[in-house]
Amino acid sequence: MKTSKELVELLDLEQIDENIYRGQNYKTPWGRVFGGQVMAQAVHAARRTVPEDRLLHSLHGYFILAGDINVPIIFQVDTIRDGRSFTTRRVVAVQRGKAIFNLAASFQIEEKGFEHQISMPNVPSPQALISDREWAAKYKKEMPDLYKRYQVDRPIDFRPVERFDPTNPKKERPFRHIWLKAKDALPDDQRIHKEVLAYASDYNLMGTSLLPHRSKFKREHMQMASLDHAMWFHHDIKMDDWLLYSLDSPAASNSRGFNRGNFFNQEGKLVASVVQEGLIRLRKPKS
Repeated sequence: MKTSKELVELLDLEQIDENIYRGQNYKTPWGRVFGGQVMAQAVHAARRTVPEDRLLHSLHGYFILAGDINVPIIFQVDTIRDGRSFTTRRVVAVQRGKAIFNLAASFQIEEKGFEHQISMPNVPSPQALISDREWAAKYKKEMPDLYKRYQVDRPIDFRPVERFDPTNPKKERPFRHIWLKAKDALPDDQRIHKEVLAYASDYNLMGTSLLPHRSKFKREHMQMASLDHAMWFHHDIKMDDWLLYSLDSPAASNSRGFNRGNFFNQEGKLVASVVQEGLIRLRKPKS
C-alpha cells in the first residue's frame, strides 16, 4: 500500500445489509491483519450509521483474535443510543463466524466549553529529520532483515526524533517522539482524517514499552500483539500535515506493556490522545 488514497479506499466499506459492512485487508508482510486497519475500518462502519454533524470523540477497542489477511472482515454495528448530544455505537468485526475485534465508539455534536492542555514537547522539526526508510538504508549490508522490514511501502511517513543503534541495543528510557503524516493529500473530511489517525496510532506504541529491555531480547524471540486500544479526539485533525506523536510507557508487567501517546499539530495544539496495552512475551528460542 503505497499511497494515502489506497488507505482511504481500504477503510471504505461495502454495505451488505442494514448496519452490516464488509471490508478487505492490506496484505501485510507478517501475514496477519494490522490492528490499526481493523480498528479504523470499525470506526468507519460505526460512523456510517451516525448523522454527519456528529464526529468521533472517543473509541475503545479490544483485539480478540489475529485476523486472516486472506478473508474479508464483516463489521456488525449495534446502534446502541442516539442522544441529543452524543451517539454511541458498538461494532464487532467477524471472520469465519468468530469475533476478532470489538469496538465501542462515541460521537458528539460540536459544543463550546472549557479548554486547557499540556505543552507540546520541544523537539526538532520533521524537516530536520529523516524517514524510517532512509535510516534503515544505512544498515542495508550489516542488517539486511532490518533494511527489508523498513522498505515496505506505507501510506504514512514516520520520522522519529530519537534514533537507537540496532547493532548495539541498550537499555533506554521509555519515552520517544515521532513525527508522522499521510504521504498524500486527503479529502477535506474530518471523519476520514480521524480514521486515518486511528490507523496510524497503532504504529510505535508497543515498541515504546520495550525500550527499557532492548538489551535482553532479540526481535525474533518476541511475541507481540496489541491487546486493547483507546483514543480521544480533542480538536480537528489534519493527517496530511505533520503531527508529533509523543509516547511514553509508564509500566510493563505480566508479559504486558502499557503505553500512552499524545498527538500535537505543528502549532502545538493537542489534537488527540491514545493509550494501549500490548502483549510483549519473550519466547524461548527453538533448539
